[in-house]
Amino acid sequence: MPNTASARRPKPKRRSRHTVLRILSGLCALVAVVGVVARALPEQLQALPYVPVIVSATPWFVVAAVLALLFALISRRWIVALVAVACIGLEVWWQYPFFVPQVQLPAEATAAVAAGQANTADRYARVMTVNVYKGQADPQAIVDAVRDQRVEVLALQETTDEFVAALNDAGIGTYLPYAQVSSSDGVYGNGLWSVTALADPADDDVHSSASFMPGGTVTLGDVPVRFVSVHTTAPVPGYWEQWRRSLDELAMLRADAGTRYIFMGDFNATTDHTPFHNFLGDRFRDAVQQSGHGFAFTWPTDRAWLPRFAGIDHIVVDQGMTTGQCEVVEIPGSDHAALLATVAVS
Repeated sequence: MPNTASARRPKPKRRSRHTVLRILSGLCALVAVVGVVARALPEQLQALPYVPVIVSATPWFVVAAVLALLFALISRRWIVALVAVACIGLEVWWQYPFFVPQVQLPAEATAAVAAGQANTADRYARVMTVNVYKGQADPQAIVDAVRDQRVEVLALQETTDEFVAALNDAGIGTYLPYAQVSSSDGVYGNGLWSVTALADPADDDVHSSASFMPGGTVTLGDVPVRFVSVHTTAPVPGYWEQWRRSLDELAMLRADAGTRYIFMGDFNATTDHTPFHNFLGDRFRDAVQQSGHGFAFTWPTDRAWLPRFAGIDHIVVDQGMTTGQCEVVEIPGSDHAALLATVAVS
């Protein structure tokens, strides 16, 4: 007579393994759902405590959704699998624009910015922005990047007087001799540097509650373009609502139809944050997303145990502008990487 007891012994192990996978599928699905729901919240609810932090990691929640789907299929949890598929679908819908160019940068723009010397008479420009982390970034690294990338307009955030002096000593004036720097608190400031004179320079174009955001007009070809160095409030405890307000203040410039803008800086928001894509509206475009470059994660760069996971630095262009050749370059001493792009103005 066969020993049926011994034949059945592996089953408890199989059931135990499936139980673990069921638990894991549920946990991963829960994480994915939290990320998707946070991303879908309206602006007011996204300003609730810690929600902006969750939303900043939106692209990464697809990993939890894929794991949930895998574990659910193995353990035959069909409802969990359907939830995971829905989360994956939403993530793909939200993120695919980063990988599909909306417009193509003209070949003339690529050739122009590759020339040995910047041509200030054309309608093309290489631009760069970086948060210098309270003046702790390496000034020489910034000057080297400006030189190597043939940058024509540079935006910096969190500058100090000492940093600006060190930047001058490093030779920024050789490449970008014109500057407008301002500070709302007398300690940390934001600034613009340009290869040509900045027309109508201003300490604060935005009248922001976050910081002075200086502006200056650069003529590209025969088109005047208003550049603004942006630094909004960080979404940290005690400042959640202030974070939202600082982005809403930027959004008010959409009504200024008589000016063509390029905003560059630390927005403390990704394209997944509702206040940021409300700022973009149907007028402005994020350069990285428009160009189909893929993700451009710029923060943080100062933590060895944590890779860059959030694209909170942006170059935002107005209607009639095309972007491409986007690039992220790490700057020693800063907690942000620099973001660069080539802009063509029609």
